[in-house]
Amino acid sequence: MLEKILRKIRELTPRTIFAFLQPIYHWTISLSAAIWYRFPSRHLKVIAVTGTKGKSSTTEILNAILEEAGYKTGLSNTIRFKVDEVSSENLFKMSMPGRMFLQRLLGRAVEHGCKYFILEMTSQGALLFRHKFIQLDAFVLTNISPEHIEAHGSYEKYVQAKLNLAKSLGKSNKKDRVMIVNDDDKESPRFLACMSDRQLTYSLRDVEPYEVKKAGLTFVLNGKNVNSPLSGLFNIYNILAAITAARSQGISDEVIIRAIEKFSGIPGRVEKIEAGQDFQVIVDYAHTPDSLEKLYQVFQSSRNICILGGTGGGRDNWKRKEMGHIADTYCDEIILTDEDPYDEDPNKIVADVALGIKTQRPTIIMDRRLAIREAVKRAKTGDAILITGKGTDPYIMSRGGSKIPWSDADVAREEIQKS
Repeated sequence: MLEKILRKIRELTPRTIFAFLQPIYHWTISLSAAIWYRFPSRHLKVIAVTGTKGKSSTTEILNAILEEAGYKTGLSNTIRFKVDEVSSENLFKMSMPGRMFLQRLLGRAVEHGCKYFILEMTSQGALLFRHKFIQLDAFVLTNISPEHIEAHGSYEKYVQAKLNLAKSLGKSNKKDRVMIVNDDDKESPRFLACMSDRQLTYSLRDVEPYEVKKAGLTFVLNGKNVNSPLSGLFNIYNILAAITAARSQGISDEVIIRAIEKFSGIPGRVEKIEAGQDFQVIVDYAHTPDSLEKLYQVFQSSRNICILGGTGGGRDNWKRKEMGHIADTYCDEIILTDEDPYDEDPNKIVADVALGIKTQRPTIIMDRRLAIREAVKRAKTGDAILITGKGTDPYIMSRGGSKIPWSDADVAREEIQKS
């Protein structure tokens, strides 16, 4: 009911007036949602996770550790929403949902007796005040690199939006608040400065010696050898973030190691597609130059067929040529395809990516299913098909806000079985 009233107010307000009053409007919705659901975050231990990359993976690893420790948990991230044992797919096409939904989810977690709630927070959510009136116990920073520049106006404004999320920890009324930051990230001092009460940092130095293999990770935690089925150096960082957050809550290394060794990964994040084929097929969300390069580095020993699209229409145009260059460096064959064009010409997006490809001629197949089909057709024993850009995104976003139902993983399985 409250949501309908607020939506009607927005519809009836002239656009020019709404633009001026927008910050007040978003703040009011956040406050109204918190009041309506009786400030549920006060009754939970809320751990927020933000950063450019690794947010969803870190929340899932931390959730697995907390569950291994015997706690009931709630969870909100790009992939799913969870309250205790009930989980549902995130179909909103947004990592941090709207304020009414989020406060309602927190309220359900309280009703179901959850001790912890793990919340993925985003810079775009900060612009819309979605973090307001959520009392935090812990804040985790994974990393910072250029992203959503068009939405924020500059890299510095993007960082400031992330810092506004961090500052919400300092404003929280909770006891024993803790700031957890990646000490290997150049922006870490700015986040540590947001709250001086209790600070924890993590670094690759903490788990040396470590080894990154296609089949998994090995590292040393406090003198104990740990084996994880996850792949990539980036996942060591994600694991470290989750370990540090879990330790801040008094969870023993024994429980942490047990959970990490059991945790086999999440959909759309270096997801291995198995359908009886004799080559590898990987689906990954990699949508920044840095994350794309880190993924490709994991599979350097394979002959790689790479399927990529660039970026969503109307945003982060600067990334496209760079991503093409990275594909040109690491991939043996490149197939460029449609991703999320929104209202931009998808052919223009792909052409921008192609500008970075100098040493080989990419194949352009705008139909994403046909692009995957062609990759499967070309693959030989021992090859790796790397499908990037969407991960678990449930739609291809096209002109006029239209949504085409989609799943890279499902389509890949279907095409393998047809071949």
